[in-house]
Amino acid sequence: MAAPSRAEATRARLRDAAVAAFAEKGFHATTTRDIAAAAGMSPAAMYVHHRSKQELLLVISREGHQAALDVVRSARAASADPRTQLTAVARAFALFHVDHHTVARILNYELAALSPEHRAEIDELRTGIDRELRALVSEGVAAGVFDVPDPALAATALASMGIDIARWYREDGEWTPEQIGDYYADLALRLAGAA
Repeated sequence: MAAPSRAEATRARLRDAAVAAFAEKGFHATTTRDIAAAAGMSPAAMYVHHRSKQELLLVISREGHQAALDVVRSARAASADPRTQLTAVARAFALFHVDHHTVARILNYELAALSPEHRAEIDELRTGIDRELRALVSEGVAAGVFDVPDPALAATALASMGIDIARWYREDGEWTPEQIGDYYADLALRLAGAA
């Protein structure tokens, strides 16, 4: 793989600076000057790579949601068995939120800051995650592997469990990522009424 170009490296620095600033202060309280300073650039330099902080939020949201969707799809594709799929998806989704807890907080708590056009684009990705989880639970119910009265509500609860990790997880916390992933995999099976 080729090394990133100078422009790509600069965009990545700006993105990382925006993630840190949005996580610390929130989108609305963060200025473009804050982002540029954290990236070690002049405020004008930011506009060479991004039109606005709204565009930066969109980039962060798009990349993060796409990565979460890819994690879910990859975990589902690892097996044809719904029980194995659910275990893999719940573990992978939990670990995604552990490994990317700062970005995940922005993905889930700064949605209202997106413009309607940008929000619609991100909602498509979020709907993709929801579809994957609903299909997984519904297929498990149809196969007699899961026993829940409302597969859609169970899928929503599964997503919520994983997403909420970003709110409370800390690297110096009480549980390791592996403990969290294993526990969430077990919770998912219980939530789905796995046989």
